[in-house]
Amino acid sequence: HVQLVESGGDSVQAGGSLRLSCSASYMYSSYCMAWFRQAPGQGREGVASIDGHGTTNYASSVKGRFTISQDNAKNTLYLQMNSLKPEDTAMYYCAKDTLSYDCDSGSWSHEVEYNYWGQGTQVTVSS
Repeated sequence: HVQLVESGGDSVQAGGSLRLSCSASYMYSSYCMAWFRQAPGQGREGVASIDGHGTTNYASSVKGRFTISQDNAKNTLYLQMNSLKPEDTAMYYCAKDTLSYDCDSGSWSHEVEYNYWGQGTQVTVSS
């Protein structure tokens, strides 16, 4: 059973930066992992994904501002968020797909692709 624990969420002003971390429990392997976010009253949105090859995918709304990375030695997934905007305000979740080594470019942002989820960390960006 994989446990994922997010951290790093905070309240910042627009233009600021944050780095989110997602710590995975034992048996961390280089499967497809992703960050999602959910704003109040909205559905969960795929933000970025990374697979065992280091191949990444990004939502168009964050491309060029956010960077996903992973440290296999530390069993940790990261999301570096720069130039934050008020519309980035959301609960951010990390997710892991232990059934796929690769993140499919067409389906990486679909919730159903992931079978393990963290509890989330709140990011609030004020204007």
